[in-house]
Amino acid sequence: MDGMLMVFEQESYAFGRFLPGCLLPGPLAYSSRTDSFITVSSCRQVESYKYQVLAFATDADKRQETEQQKLGSGKRLVVDWTLNIGEQALDICIVSFNQSASSVFVLGERNFFCLKDNGQIRFMKKLDCSPSCFLPYCSVSEGTINTLIGNHNHMLHIYQDVTLKWATQLPHIPVAVRVGCLHDLKGVIVTLSDDGHLQCSYLGTDPSFFQAPKVESRELHYEELDIELKELQKIIKDVNKSQGIWPMTEREDDLKVSAMVSPKFDSVSQAADVEVGTDLVPSVTVKVTLQNRLALQKAKLSVYVQPPLVLTCDQFTFEFMAPEMSRTVAFSVYLKGSYTPSELEGNAVVSYSSPSGIPRVIQCKFRLPLKLICLPGQPSKTASHKLTIDTNKSPVSLLSLFPGFANQSEDDQVNVMGFRFLGGSRVTLLASKTSQRYRIQSEQFEDLWLITNELIIRLQEYFEKQGIKDFACSFSGSMPLQEYFELIDHHFELRINGEKLEELLSERAVQFRAIQRRLLTRFKDKTPAPLQHLDTLLDGTYKQVIALADAVEENQDSLFQSFTRLKSATHLVILLIGLWQKLSTDQVAILEAAFLPLQQDTQELGWEETVDAAISHLLKTCLSKSSKEQALNLSSQLNIPKDTSRLKKHITLLCDRLAKGGRLCLSTDAAAPQTMVMPVGGCTTIPESDLEERSIEQDSTELFTNHKHLIVETPLPEVSPLQGVSE
Repeated sequence: MDGMLMVFEQESYAFGRFLPGCLLPGPLAYSSRTDSFITVSSCRQVESYKYQVLAFATDADKRQETEQQKLGSGKRLVVDWTLNIGEQALDICIVSFNQSASSVFVLGERNFFCLKDNGQIRFMKKLDCSPSCFLPYCSVSEGTINTLIGNHNHMLHIYQDVTLKWATQLPHIPVAVRVGCLHDLKGVIVTLSDDGHLQCSYLGTDPSFFQAPKVESRELHYEELDIELKELQKIIKDVNKSQGIWPMTEREDDLKVSAMVSPKFDSVSQAADVEVGTDLVPSVTVKVTLQNRLALQKAKLSVYVQPPLVLTCDQFTFEFMAPEMSRTVAFSVYLKGSYTPSELEGNAVVSYSSPSGIPRVIQCKFRLPLKLICLPGQPSKTASHKLTIDTNKSPVSLLSLFPGFANQSEDDQVNVMGFRFLGGSRVTLLASKTSQRYRIQSEQFEDLWLITNELIIRLQEYFEKQGIKDFACSFSGSMPLQEYFELIDHHFELRINGEKLEELLSERAVQFRAIQRRLLTRFKDKTPAPLQHLDTLLDGTYKQVIALADAVEENQDSLFQSFTRLKSATHLVILLIGLWQKLSTDQVAILEAAFLPLQQDTQELGWEETVDAAISHLLKTCLSKSSKEQALNLSSQLNIPKDTSRLKKHITLLCDRLAKGGRLCLSTDAAAPQTMVMPVGGCTTIPESDLEERSIEQDSTELFTNHKHLIVETPLPEVSPLQGVSE
């Protein structure tokens, strides 16, 4: 690093010389033809030093004794020749394929040089991209030299002098390249990647002299072919009867995946770049264990959590796993954004190939603790949004359901508990002392979801531990569609606003490029004309482009947060519909597939049009009232709608059909009309067509009963989309 060149003869140190003007050492090569050392100095010059001059120059130790008084003067060590190349060099190679001449090849950061023995340039080539390594080798043409040059674009270029002869793609960035002969195969290109992978490649193919022999023509005997075909069909039929379509495989999986969430927070939080405010954001460690029965190649583990939850590492690759081996990886999860995630469930997915080469995927779900995103809070007596969940068992103390969110009281009966999310919103949970009910209330509708879901899960776990298997929850209140529709309208408004901003940004970008062309024409003109305030217009347009780009980015962030809140509200609505109509697990899965088809919302394919198409399909098939509705054609194109009235109408109609006894299934034979009883708080029907409107007028005079209440509905005029709930 001091620029000292040390020469050894066998194992003994001979002498050392300081190269003049050296800040950082460059590549070094020895030319046996001229008996000299060639390097590139910090002055970006190619320098050549004769070995004889180095041997008789002042010794390095004596130079240090003189306190380097003439450092860089070049008087003590005389350079043979120099050439200024104007850039730093990556490598130097000296090539001599015949006895008459040798060449010095220098690979710069942007150029490639070929020099003579005396430092004169034979040729140079400007490179299009940043090189990483090179290798000159002998050419088949007389007087030319071929050169392999690898670059940082995963490419390998082959030059004949300065002419590009071939280019090929590599799977990695080469840091070293050589040409060798392996097993009598000449011209094997050996490359080394920056992470230590060695690859042998073969450029091109050898010609094949094999010619397929001509097939002898013979007459076809169709009767014999028919007999043979019948025999083969019989064999296939027998195999299918005995083994099924596919051969039976072992039930034991090649790979097992399990996940374990730490019961305690990390002692030192791994949260970085959080946007949650003043609260200390905790992190929790998750360990994923892979146990394989057979040897596996390149198993890839991907971990997913719902935003704004983030992972310290979400991708893990296992190059090779020996048989009966266990591998464990650990990562931390924490909340990064200032809003609430739609789910606390994470998913670990492993993709691998079986020993026979069949690609397979196995996954494992894990549940994160509520305390990761929530703190104990002060209960609130008043709230804008309330939900009541009925159960068939006696109320349970909230202290036993949510330990850690309330202080220990004397009677151990806590019936009010407050939760405060790290984003700032608050939720209050109340348990009735006399009835078997629980109430959840909050200022934001979507914040009810996580606490409601957590309450039901913990109640089920509590009664399972008690050995009670007939525990059930129900919901008999009015379906909160109006609050749900407000979130849909807000999300849709942000989508429309994003489209308008992008169109405006596109217009300003076109204007900016047009002004640039006008200015360039003025500047290139031999007789320049006045700018006529084009520069002022260019500056103003540039500021507008920057402001619009910031507005688009801000709208995208708002849209992403709005979509997360919409997913939380959608989960809550699906849960309430399932409790309201006592739907089975399969029916709830159909609702989730219809209402939550997208993991990410985009301008090209949005949530509104996708959900509208799915619900329309359900209304046409399993929830249809007549064959005429099944004959209605659905739109085959998913375009962004003009407004959300049609979607809200279909959601209300879906709830109404379920209230009247419609059942969700994937088959089309469940479309027969059925006379059902509608519970209290059902949804007022919004007509989808003239046929539907007439049927509503007929059905509106029916008598609906539910437990203790008796409701008589009179014919109502058509309800607007904003009046989707009627008590």
